[in-house]
Amino acid sequence: MPKVVFNNPFFFNNVRKNIDKVLKTKIKETTGGKVFYKKSCTFLEKKLKAKKVVITNSCTAALEVAALLINVKSGDEIIMPSYTFVSTANAFVLRGGKPVFVDIRNDNLNINENLIEKSITKKTKAIIAVHYAGVPCEMDKIIKIGKKYNLFIIEDAAQAIFSKYKDKFCGTLGDIGCLSFHETKNITSCEGGAIILNKKKFFKKASIICNKGTDREYFNKSLRKYYSWRGLGSSYIPSEITCAILYSQLLNYKKIFNERKKIWYKYYLALKKINSKLIENKKLYSKDVSINYHMYFIICKDFRVRTKILNVLNKIGIISTFHYIPLHMSKIGSMYFKKKLNVTEELSKKIIRLPLWIGMNQNKVIEKLKKILNN
Repeated sequence: MPKVVFNNPFFFNNVRKNIDKVLKTKIKETTGGKVFYKKSCTFLEKKLKAKKVVITNSCTAALEVAALLINVKSGDEIIMPSYTFVSTANAFVLRGGKPVFVDIRNDNLNINENLIEKSITKKTKAIIAVHYAGVPCEMDKIIKIGKKYNLFIIEDAAQAIFSKYKDKFCGTLGDIGCLSFHETKNITSCEGGAIILNKKKFFKKASIICNKGTDREYFNKSLRKYYSWRGLGSSYIPSEITCAILYSQLLNYKKIFNERKKIWYKYYLALKKINSKLIENKKLYSKDVSINYHMYFIICKDFRVRTKILNVLNKIGIISTFHYIPLHMSKIGSMYFKKKLNVTEELSKKIIRLPLWIGMNQNKVIEKLKKILNN
């Protein structure tokens, strides 16, 4: 019997058509004046009701741009959850920043907003809100803290495109938002990302940063006779082929959303019927939020149970996995942070992520999981 892989990106027919258009053009510009790059930016600005969106090579690149935009310097402290991908920390460490890790909530694995304030010092520069599994953080409280202490609020919305917090899209609530279009994400361009600029003061600086530190964008718009080196930056703008793939996916975002929602709820209802003491199966979000059905995970009774379930699933060809090793427990992370984070450490040992992709054989996964849990 064929394997049920953990992830399998779904592409629509117009992807090939868009790529062919790019390949047939005589001038294959890579940093400006591009059809699909501009269309993708405009689409996201309109859909998200965002002031400005810049498509980047990756969410990692978007986070690095964010660190440059807020001018992170040596010794600046950046508050963030430890339960996140390494790019959340790396982007700021590269600029000399120090990650200050805060424990997560027991229900949705997002940063515990009630623990943030006691981690703030005179060196604190920003708070990073990571919307884990596409479930929005408690942004009202986080934004209130940011205003009280004059801190930047950056949303790592890598997993949360089109998720909403109180009718506003993730990535548009703080000062800056970062999205991912990696192959594992709902909307994918194979590799890619975007930075959402919610303050006009960031627009010009972001353009310089993303264009290798030059004012080339203004040169391309005939607003300059030449372009030159104006500040720090790098090659953060993706190719037009990447944007051609992205735009075709964006046009089909409703289909993607609806299909993932069906799969998500089928897991939820099926596992709810099992009612096993070996796992927790919760909705994990409140009435104030709407999610994008990015991920379906279960929380096992303990590490031993998780290990046994994962071993059996993978042995029978259902590729499931755990998630992050908490950053504060890593070799590098422990150099910056020495405290324990009890909830983070406990839940990271219990989580299992189940396959979730359009076209998968979900019945097989549910049947086998039922059998494992009942036995």
